[in-house]
Amino acid sequence: MDWILIALAVVAGLALLLKWRRPAWHWLTFGVAFAALRIRFRYAAVMDACHLTVPASRLRLALARWFNKPSPQQRVPHLLWLKPTRTGVRLRIKMRSGQDAFEFSAAADRLRHSFGVHQVTSREIKPGVVEITLTGYDVLKHVQMPAKTDRDLLKIPVALVEDGSVHYRDYREVPHSVTVGATQSGKSVFQRTVIKELAAQPVALVGIDCKKIELGPFARRLSALADNPDDAAALLEALVARMEGIYDVIRREQRISADTSDGEIAANIWDLPEALRPVPIVVTIDEIAELALSTKRNDPRRDRIITALVRLAQLGRAAGIFLDIYGQRFGSELGDGITMLRAQLTGRTVHRVNDESTAKMAFGDISPHAVFAATQIPNTRRGMAVVGYSTGEWTRIRTPHTSMRQAVSACNRHAHLTPDLPELARFRPALDLAPVQAPAAAEAVTEAA
Repeated sequence: MDWILIALAVVAGLALLLKWRRPAWHWLTFGVAFAALRIRFRYAAVMDACHLTVPASRLRLALARWFNKPSPQQRVPHLLWLKPTRTGVRLRIKMRSGQDAFEFSAAADRLRHSFGVHQVTSREIKPGVVEITLTGYDVLKHVQMPAKTDRDLLKIPVALVEDGSVHYRDYREVPHSVTVGATQSGKSVFQRTVIKELAAQPVALVGIDCKKIELGPFARRLSALADNPDDAAALLEALVARMEGIYDVIRREQRISADTSDGEIAANIWDLPEALRPVPIVVTIDEIAELALSTKRNDPRRDRIITALVRLAQLGRAAGIFLDIYGQRFGSELGDGITMLRAQLTGRTVHRVNDESTAKMAFGDISPHAVFAATQIPNTRRGMAVVGYSTGEWTRIRTPHTSMRQAVSACNRHAHLTPDLPELARFRPALDLAPVQAPAAAEAVTEAA
């Protein structure tokens, strides 16, 4: 008997140690089994307590009255299946007549407490069926990306979602995006992660960095780089000219006639033959305020920049030109044309912000709940963000830490993939291979000479 008690004590101590130091291991060894048993035995009681049941049918109520039987109990939604996962448990539930998916979404917090898990999210799979994802532990506390992810051309994994799944940046689905966040919120880490993942793909990377310190280290992998507003205006206009040239190629290749099949009609670069298909371009703008703000009331250079950005956002997708815009704020206070530009940016990512109005600029037309979630990101969660979709859905993500050295090493390793674009040749960054001396060291060398 003593040995049994000692063994139970050792197992309990091991479980507590794993829960403290390795929550993922604790979940896979102990948590998932206990959670599955708890859900199986308490499912009906939890559904009833969370007001997710419906009254019995009229026929059953009438039969109970006719035969003087007790009134039948509330009907519980049917649990189709329960599937343990690496980070939690998934439930597929068939709703009863009269229920809708919003009831389960509204009861997510009550379900979280009832089942004793960290997070509960709900989504509708098809009419009458919802999928509830229960996350067993805080997967965003220590971000660990899965060993296997779904990579494809212009589709890269960039962050971990709060339910344990992977958040992808898919440029062919969401061509243009805006990422906002306060200083030290993790916005630069998100940018480095995107560039590091794109460096290994056959795409052209173009950077606009008026701060001159964020994108310069990636010069070996950049096909073009502008570090001041004048060069930025000329670079954006060169991209517009390239876009128009690509549209001419697509138009010449269409050759629409009565006997041309629908699959052979070209409407974007992906419909072109591989020999004619131009290389896609991802344009990264580090700080939009440096381009949009101007000390002049009517600044011709600013008008050129905004006009070119709006044209690229409206027409660039079919030509294979995609925009990634970053900034601390992205509102109408930046001047005319900003609201029009923001309307073309489908992807919205908000890191920690200092005020609610900044979150409203990104999510005001998507979901008020996403606005509230963005304002609740703590200072200790650098890299955590809220992603909103045009459908009104939103979710929390967190990017794994990517150092500048990791991103630069990836760009240097894949420098041979950097394409030469004739239209942007004059903006190709000059690589200075000479070591840079510190100011004090440079003065000492001068004095010695």
